[in-house]
Order: sequence, then C-alpha cells, then structure tokens
Amino acid sequence: MTGPVPTDHPVSAAFVRDHTRPVRPSLVPEVTLQVAPDVVALWEAIEEERGTAPTEPPFWAAAWPGGQALARYVLDVPATVADRSVLDLGSGSGLVAVAAALAGARQVTASEIDPFGHAAIAVNADVNGIAPVAVVGDVLGEDPPAVDVVLAGDVCYDREMSERVLPWLAAARARGAEVYLGDPGRPYLPTEQLTAVTTFDVPDTEPSPNPPTQVRRTTVWRLP
Repeated sequence: MTGPVPTDHPVSAAFVRDHTRPVRPSLVPEVTLQVAPDVVALWEAIEEERGTAPTEPPFWAAAWPGGQALARYVLDVPATVADRSVLDLGSGSGLVAVAAALAGARQVTASEIDPFGHAAIAVNADVNGIAPVAVVGDVLGEDPPAVDVVLAGDVCYDREMSERVLPWLAAARARGAEVYLGDPGRPYLPTEQLTAVTTFDVPDTEPSPNPPTQVRRTTVWRLP
C-alpha cells in the first residue's frame, strides 16, 4: 500500500479527463473546456488521489465569468494579443490562455498554483489543438516577467488575493505590459482605478452541485 501522494506531485491528464466532461462555454463556443459535471464527486476524487482533503475549490474545473469575458474579448479583438507574448495570471482551466493562443499570441504562459490546474491546462490545450502552454506556479512573489500582455480573470475573488495581485499588476503595467482583468462585479476590485473596455452577460458556471441559473454582468477592465 502506498501513502498519500504529495500535493506538489504532477497530476495525470487521465485524472482530468476521467473527472470532467468537454463543454463549450456559452460565451466562448469556439473553445472546448473540460468542466466538472459534479463538483462534490470531484472533491472526493481529489481527496482520494491526494490522500488529504483539498484546501481550495477546484477553480480549474469551471468556466468562470471573468475568464469567459477575457477569452471572448481577445477572440473578438485579436490584435490585443496577436504576435505578442502573453501571461494568463491565475489561469485555472487555461481558458484564457487557450483563447490567446487561438487569437494568434506568439507565446503564451499560464500561471497556476494548483497541480490539478497544471494538468487541466495541458488537457485543454490539447483538446483545442494548440501548442502546449508553458505553465508556471505562483509568480506574485517575483517581479513581473517581461511580457507584452497580462490577462487576469477572476483574480480579485477575496480581499487577501486582491491585496497581493493588484500591486503586482500595477508593477507589470509599469514595466510596459498591457494589463486586462475580467471581473463579474466583485467588491474587491478598485474599478475607480481602471478603464472599462467592454461588458458581457455571462451565465454563472461556477462549480456547484446545482444547475447554473444566474447571469453575471461581467466587465473587461484595462489598467491605464
């Protein structure tokens, strides 16, 4: 008998495929995304796989509204990323990274701390027929990388995360990167410091045992 798998141990693509199903997010039907049909069953599977209960929800197993809005925007306005280097911050499933690649980005890097997310990004890149996406872990403790564009969907979901990510995004902007955020009206986003680019109505597909019913007015913001 083997013991618990370390939390930093790579996750297999098979695990992602076995516990998700391919869907086309309503706002971004050009992209196929592996989404969990039953988040409770997924939590249990993660606990069995790791030998310990997960400490965070499986953010990588849903098409979050801010990510859908960003993905829609870069596909509608491909000049935002075409022939440019892009960082997808808080990538989760890799939806935004995939959309950036489909829109012609020269290089795409995804930052994601969850090893299950790393596997999901690889699977979703493969499902959509794009080149493998480079995946890195937590970048918020480092200087922003030298990229042309930073895309950040749903990163201001609580106060602690907002206090970490917003100064980092400001530093990325100061280094010359264009910075775009997708957000469905969460209270921790300082909208007075941002410029609204466009808005979308996005059906709520956050992980839930119940069918999604809420539509979220979601804005793509630019850091001026």
